[in-house]
Amino acid sequence: MKTALITGASGGTGEAFARLFAKDHINLVLVARSGEKLKKLALELEQQYHIKATVLIQDLSFMEQVETVFKELTNLGIHVDYLINNAGFGDYAYFNETAWLKQEEMINLNIQALTRLTHLFLPGMIKNGYGKILNMASTAAFQPGPGMSVYFASKAYVLHFSEAIAYELKGTGVTVTACCPGAFESGFQLASSMEESKLVKGKKLPSAASIAFFGYRHMMKGTTVCIPGLMNYMLANAVRFSPRNLVVWIAGKMQEKAK
Repeated sequence: MKTALITGASGGTGEAFARLFAKDHINLVLVARSGEKLKKLALELEQQYHIKATVLIQDLSFMEQVETVFKELTNLGIHVDYLINNAGFGDYAYFNETAWLKQEEMINLNIQALTRLTHLFLPGMIKNGYGKILNMASTAAFQPGPGMSVYFASKAYVLHFSEAIAYELKGTGVTVTACCPGAFESGFQLASSMEESKLVKGKKLPSAASIAFFGYRHMMKGTTVCIPGLMNYMLANAVRFSPRNLVVWIAGKMQEKAK
């Protein structure tokens, strides 16, 4: 049986990805900080689908814990066939008003951990001639984001990094997919304090499960970039043909607090 490693697996899209893999009888490695949630999910999926779910309680904003994930799986003899870099968070405030430690943690998790995990597990995939990597980006990747400047920039990194290595890996049997959803129902808005922004307040948002299903389907097909929702797709592509100052102004207006 193949094995999928999922970061941020204790809820939201991470949990939804775990359910999709388990349903397809793929073993799991579940990584997050929330130990009890992970253990409960692992037990449920093992009993329901008769797969093996390994739980690793790690905070991936610390690079030494990223290394620990790889070392533990190596010691257990577990080969990762699917890598889902799902863990990440944002912060809703003007940059000069933010706490630096939160910005640093965001950069570590959204960028460094994702890149390092890819670097650690990719050689094994190439050697095996098979592997699929899904990196959770965002429609935020397509423009600067006043009010969430570091988050938007981190997702631009994820998108560009994913596209570049997807090109490099042609012919190896390994594919890379960047999933770029817009806002959806999750704990993200609460964690990033953006419940009052025009982007999400009072809006009917897609479910985390629907976003995960969309990303999962495109990852399995080997799509390089997938954007859920026709409007999101049109807006993401329209940015390329619009003046940069206008793009930033629109993004800034969308990020403002709703009155």
